Amino acid sequence: MIDKLKEIIAHFESLELKMADPNFVNDQKLYTESAREHRRLSPIVEKSNQFIKITNQVEDDNNILNSDDKDLKEIVKAEIEDLQISLEKLEKELKVLLLPHDPTDDKNTIIEIRAGTGGDEAALFAADLYRMYTRFAERNSWKYSVMESNAIGIGGFKEMIFSVEGDGVYGFMKFESGVHRVQRVPKTETSGRVHTSAATVAVLPEAEEADIEILDSDLKIDTYRASGAGGQHVNKTESAIRITHIPTGVVVTCQDETSQHKNKAAALKVLRSRLLAAQQEKIASERAKARKNMVSTGDRSAKIRTYNFPQGRITDHRINFTAYNLEGVMDGEINSIIENLKLADQQDQLASFVE
Repeated sequence: MIDKLKEIIAHFESLELKMADPNFVNDQKLYTESAREHRRLSPIVEKSNQFIKITNQVEDDNNILNSDDKDLKEIVKAEIEDLQISLEKLEKELKVLLLPHDPTDDKNTIIEIRAGTGGDEAALFAADLYRMYTRFAERNSWKYSVMESNAIGIGGFKEMIFSVEGDGVYGFMKFESGVHRVQRVPKTETSGRVHTSAATVAVLPEAEEADIEILDSDLKIDTYRASGAGGQHVNKTESAIRITHIPTGVVVTCQDETSQHKNKAAALKVLRSRLLAAQQEKIASERAKARKNMVSTGDRSAKIRTYNFPQGRITDHRINFTAYNLEGVMDGEINSIIENLKLADQQDQLASFVE
């Protein structure tokens, strides 16, 4: 393990030297990728240095125990016990940090929210989820922008597609894919009965052109006039775009941008991300066969969470996590839920390596 940690430290130090080179800074893409890797390796290097230092100290103390110096032997006996405890703790932390890194986690993300069962109430809940995620994005200083939306008159959404940009966004948000269920008294309910509605969330890694190759011959592109809110531009030009990926049958539409060119670019971005997500879903389901428990399988039909408004309770069914801060969660305070999901996923991965 020590040799592996030393290799990581050496790589980290070489990254630092490269990033200090003014010529290296000129290649913005390479510099950004290196800076991202530097940030990811930083906590590993910190723990690695501690682990190596304590290991060397234990080795020195063991040499003293094998010597004839009785006074020093008594001193180091107690010290070694404390050092061994520290080593065991560091080793557990390093095992988690050294789990294979998925480069997809570093990507930006596209989030698709769709109203499910429950009619208007489901659409209102979809709008609530959109606000929850955008508030979470704001708390993390991430940028977000709407790519496609289908609003209803009372403030809800049948569909909302938006992108989120920031460091490691997909690694945080990927656990949100699935069916979100809400239990509450709808605004339209006069008798005060609690209804159950649902919305589906699909979190896609934002694909770059290098990730997914799309041939022009595989695309059927249609233009049509945009509808809905949009000012004078709406219904006057055919700026809305519908793209069909012929090999897979995936259809993407976009009309929220002001020009046909921008709508096409946004639609292609969503299409690439959906195709990449489909690839990952296949890989994830294959991995799941070899693992007893898996937090995130990519199965978007699975009910993952319940938001119970009468009791102020939120429950994540994958990890049996329950909290009673529903108001805060709906305002974007979802970090504790995501951290618990990440921890459970790490434990699953560790267990699979042991098996």
